[in-house]
Amino acid sequence: MVMCLFAVGAESANNFVRIDSSDMASGFLARLLINENPFPGERGYVSVEDTKAGMRQVLWVLHGRMHFIPPGYTQSQICSVRSKDIIDVITAKNQCEGFSKDANGKPTFAPRVDARLKNLIKIANKGDKPGKFAELLNYGQGLAGAYVKGGIQAADSFAGITTVSKTKVTGRAYSWMTDKDCYKPGGNFVAIPDVQGGSPGGNRFFTLRKEPK
Repeated sequence: MVMCLFAVGAESANNFVRIDSSDMASGFLARLLINENPFPGERGYVSVEDTKAGMRQVLWVLHGRMHFIPPGYTQSQICSVRSKDIIDVITAKNQCEGFSKDANGKPTFAPRVDARLKNLIKIANKGDKPGKFAELLNYGQGLAGAYVKGGIQAADSFAGITTVSKTKVTGRAYSWMTDKDCYKPGGNFVAIPDVQGGSPGGNRFFTLRKEPK
């Protein structure tokens, strides 16, 4: 069942956006996809399609961490956990900032994640018809819901990458960070450059060395 995130007030009389409860896998995943990508007016925003591409690639990173572990690597080396449960992958220690498990093992997220989402929904529900904010929020929820129900639903634009600046790589993305030079995962992760589409949604995506160091 789809649940409305918050009660719509006088300034948001419409209901253009609905987000699954955070207790549902689809709702928790949607919050990550939305949290990790920029909306109009935010740093890194380029276009609706760019933000959608960023959501898809974040999802592919998570999917790759579960189902496409390259030879020479273990899952725990890539994402600090051994699991085929996407919630475990999201909440693994030091993986997705702002998303974790509480002392009782329940998936949770930082207050800022909830505050931003509420604000985005408030903006989306204003006006006489749905706009970019509603389109992006519903896309994130739709992508998360489709994945939880039926598996990966988008093409991985990084799957066919074999070299990055003469470095042989595994293809696929296995990590992402805010696209600033100060953010680098290090180790065997290799930044996918702009010429190979490596920065959708204001994030930099990383593949892996073909031969681990």
